[in-house]
Amino acid sequence: MQNTGFKSTFSLLHADYVKLNKSWNYQDVMSPFCRIYLIDGGEGSLGDTDQRLKLEAGYLYLIPSFTRCDHKCTDFLSQYYVHILEENPADLSIFAHNRRVIKIQYQPEDLSLFKRLLALNPERDLRRSDDPGEYQKQPLLKDFQQRNNDIPFASYVETNGLILQLLSRFLTDEYLLSSQQTRLPVQIESVLAYIQTHLSEPITVELLAGQVNQSTHYFSKTFLLATGQRPLKYVMHKRIERAQFLMLTTAVSLSEIALETGFESLSYFSRSFRKVVGQSPRQYYKANLF
Repeated sequence: MQNTGFKSTFSLLHADYVKLNKSWNYQDVMSPFCRIYLIDGGEGSLGDTDQRLKLEAGYLYLIPSFTRCDHKCTDFLSQYYVHILEENPADLSIFAHNRRVIKIQYQPEDLSLFKRLLALNPERDLRRSDDPGEYQKQPLLKDFQQRNNDIPFASYVETNGLILQLLSRFLTDEYLLSSQQTRLPVQIESVLAYIQTHLSEPITVELLAGQVNQSTHYFSKTFLLATGQRPLKYVMHKRIERAQFLMLTTAVSLSEIALETGFESLSYFSRSFRKVVGQSPRQYYKANLF
């Protein structure tokens, strides 16, 4: 990503220091926000069938938004955590092509950043429940977003600076850099940006190939090698991902969401959503609203 293309803004949702036990055991967690953990004691794990990382003292962990993974505490685990909502006018997350958990060693200054963040933002904890199925519900997310407007302006600005400092620790990570600089050809990067900003419009393989003046066969092959998905499957997942974000952070109706994410009908949207998420939109919406 070029510096001139960075348009994301980040807002604080939750932050706290907690001591967990075996009850912290949740499967298939996928949030519309980023998570950063700093572990200072105990053990646990994060991951899915393709990747499993040990949670251990002395490390920072980043879970990008819409990254599906399990959370598990072996016996005891103490951690600082922060949940961050990313917004981008082009809807292209800085982690759009890197939906994997990242693990790096933490530095002494990282601990200072977390402590300062907590001091500026008291009562942003999840003590009501550490179950993602509870704290990801729409009213709670809106409530925590609103709290950013209730703190002094100077604290708000400093909070955003602290968030950016924490995120920057992962933007120099070898995995992230290699993914952005060598894995994705420039033409594919431009196509991904086009997809993300035209989700409400009809998108075909021919249209995408035409964006970079390639034949459909060559483009499809290159796209698959770069992203691990065929073009239309990638488009479908991005549409569903955008729909989930809208369902969790707005009061827009399902019909409007279907239209905004490029589905020709509510029934087609429902079938596609169930295929990707495993629930119908109404089931997902209801589970995350009440």
